[in-house]
Amino acid sequence: MTQTPRSHNRYRVAQLNPRQATPFELAPDAAARAAIATELGISALPALRFRGEIRPAQSDAWEVTGKLTAKVVQPCVVTLAPVKTSLAEDVHRLLSPHAGTHEADEVEMGDDELDALGQFIDVEAMMIEALSLALPLYPRAEGAELDAPEDAPEEEGRKPFAGLADLLKGGGK
Repeated sequence: MTQTPRSHNRYRVAQLNPRQATPFELAPDAAARAAIATELGISALPALRFRGEIRPAQSDAWEVTGKLTAKVVQPCVVTLAPVKTSLAEDVHRLLSPHAGTHEADEVEMGDDELDALGQFIDVEAMMIEALSLALPLYPRAEGAELDAPEDAPEEEGRKPFAGLADLLKGGGK
């Protein structure tokens, strides 16, 4: 994690209106985007925007929906040349005060769609998490290809279980 302090866009749950949606929009400045890029280990983050709303849901829960758009620069996995990617991701999170509560002897697998609700809803943290999940795992520059190693065996001659039958018959002793 980076040591650079960033402003947080957190909403206190007790101050949210339970009868209507609360809109939000985050568009970090260049310094904040540079800190996020460093935190995520990418080369650059020329653009980043997260807009949506927080609205009440059933059983004291809150729903966060939004759209994340970003332009990222990452090194190519083959050539290390910069690869520019445009991202557009829908974000949906359901936060409940009842998520994660369980008996001491019981452990249940949590619902992937349900997150624990604390005193605050941190939309900036959600933005960074959504961005990190949306990043291409193996960015590749246009035309970049991996060359096969020269000593790699031909696919036809590669038979990993070729000697297994002899071993099972006792012929491999």
